[in-house]
Amino acid sequence: MRKLSEMILVTGGAGYIGSHVCIALLDAGFDVVAVDNLSNSNKASLERVQSICGRSLIFRHADIRNEELIYDMLRTCAVTAVIHLAGLKAVGDSNVRPMMYYENNVLGTMRLVSAMKRAHVKTLVFSSSATVYGMPRYLPLDEKHPLGPTNPYGRTKLVIEEMLKDLCRSDDGWRIGNLRYFNPVGAHESGLVGEDPLGVPSNLLPFVAQVAIGRREKLQIWGNDYDTPDGTGIRDFIHVVDLASGHLSALRQLGQPGLITVNLGTGNGSSVLDIVRTFESVSGRSIPYEIRERRAGDVAACYADPTFAKNALGWASTRSLEQMCADHWRWQLQNPNGYQGSELPKVRERSRHLRRHA
Repeated sequence: MRKLSEMILVTGGAGYIGSHVCIALLDAGFDVVAVDNLSNSNKASLERVQSICGRSLIFRHADIRNEELIYDMLRTCAVTAVIHLAGLKAVGDSNVRPMMYYENNVLGTMRLVSAMKRAHVKTLVFSSSATVYGMPRYLPLDEKHPLGPTNPYGRTKLVIEEMLKDLCRSDDGWRIGNLRYFNPVGAHESGLVGEDPLGVPSNLLPFVAQVAIGRREKLQIWGNDYDTPDGTGIRDFIHVVDLASGHLSALRQLGQPGLITVNLGTGNGSSVLDIVRTFESVSGRSIPYEIRERRAGDVAACYADPTFAKNALGWASTRSLEQMCADHWRWQLQNPNGYQGSELPKVRERSRHLRRHA
């Protein structure tokens, strides 16, 4: 049985997914030490996490490539398991700066795992990606689908997956959950924690939300001549809170040595225009858009087969596309400029109200 005081290290803990994973862990009774170099995140997210949960966590401003610092943290905080979310993640940017992605993602993971081995911490949940599948040969995508990423970001994830397999083969003491994300969207229901991209958003929903609130003029839709019902690309969008609960399920299932690979998706595909129409409905705002030429490498449709996740982890997504859009819109309305100028007293008041009515 799990000890109530079990300490989990979350790398990339101040980020979009990391902050929601921290909420899930704290609410489940775990203790948390969050590590982040803040290159694409904001420490304010973790202040809000603690307010929402009514519990404290430990934050360390650090880079996972600093092996000695991570090793010291694992030991001094008595960490028992790691959820590894830190890394660069923009597909387009990875084509421009591939070596930076290999250094951050692959080298960073190597040094993290080395520190874990030295500290005798051998339970790891790794944030991988559905990009490792590449061009779909069949749909829905199950875990047995051939692998063939088409960009440097996806290749870094595949290299790490193979490295973790080799690690488990060489040392049967490791327990590793390899989670292949599809498309995380939405925000915590409080509207206090959400996605706060730096610069121009590279993901669809944050861009749509910024158009809705007036920060951007219009949305560019890359192609409307795909073989899909409305001609626009179809993807598997999963609520970030559901995604966070998937990490908790994986952590709880890592009782036996070895590596398990699981898709985290809904099994349902939604088109770009589905997102636009649903967001217009929940926000009451118009989303102007223009159709542009297809981008190289984009596929018509990509969505998960979530069967194995249900069988292996007892996990399934529960939140609808409407809730994904509504929760993201609430976050955008309450935080028009992201975490800039956060007001913690109001955060605490609202979070207490949410907890009373949970």
